[in-house]
Amino acid sequence: MNYKLKTILFKSLSLLPNKVDDYYYHKIQSFFDKLTLEDRLKSVEFTYFRLLRVMNDLNLDFKDKVIFEFGSGWFPSMPYFFKYKLAVKKVLTFDINHHFKKEKVLELNTLFSKRYNCNVLFNPDSKYKLPDGVEYFPNYNIIKEDLPDVDIVFSRYVLSHMNEDDVDALHKKIKSQLKKGTLVIHFISPSDLRQHNDSSLSTQDFLKYSKNEWDKIHTKYDYHNRLRLPQFLEIFKKYDYEIIHLDYEILNQETKKYELFKKVQLHEDYKKYLDEELTAGNIFLILKV
Repeated sequence: MNYKLKTILFKSLSLLPNKVDDYYYHKIQSFFDKLTLEDRLKSVEFTYFRLLRVMNDLNLDFKDKVIFEFGSGWFPSMPYFFKYKLAVKKVLTFDINHHFKKEKVLELNTLFSKRYNCNVLFNPDSKYKLPDGVEYFPNYNIIKEDLPDVDIVFSRYVLSHMNEDDVDALHKKIKSQLKKGTLVIHFISPSDLRQHNDSSLSTQDFLKYSKNEWDKIHTKYDYHNRLRLPQFLEIFKKYDYEIIHLDYEILNQETKKYELFKKVQLHEDYKKYLDEELTAGNIFLILKV
């Protein structure tokens, strides 16, 4: 769907009463989403292998650890990799929305078992048919509620969909509430996701707008802050996190993507940053409290 039409649709949905808007959002997502569960699992598998390589380099072992994941998404993808591949003790996965469906989890149980040669057995007492060691907490606002006592905090492409002030507040909270030595792992996609629907759009197109202009364009269904890599790093340094790993994709100057970026008329808020800082993509960070 063209990104302009998508924006109009989401703005129309946001005018509906609560719960009614979420119901139709799910229906629309199901209708337009042509990716299979296996397609989505392959995407998460890429994240797992990227994490595993760095774990090996840093000699990190997650065995018997307790993990707090925020931003559960549509099904328990990373929790299964944590449980069945990294032998963690427990994964507590939280989301401000309610997306898990029993039927989809049962489908995932079968697929994951076959694809990764393991035996995923669901707990019969689990509402969502999740295995022992994976617990789901929907409709949970981690900014307002207490954080669980864990060894590792994990998010996969979530921070860019949070309000900038909430990103700051969350890391202040993690620093003050969780024990020293806790690992905080983030995969961050800082690109303008509207370009997924329009290849002629730069992945940094949204940097041409003022804050007020951008706030009028997106809705709660496609919310995306525009924090750049230096801004994320400023937040982490503000609360004295140790950065033990950082890597990101650099935009090749010989590509069409870079050409599109150079055509963007940057708003004054972003002119102080270098091109590499503005275009840093697919960021992977491991912090230590």
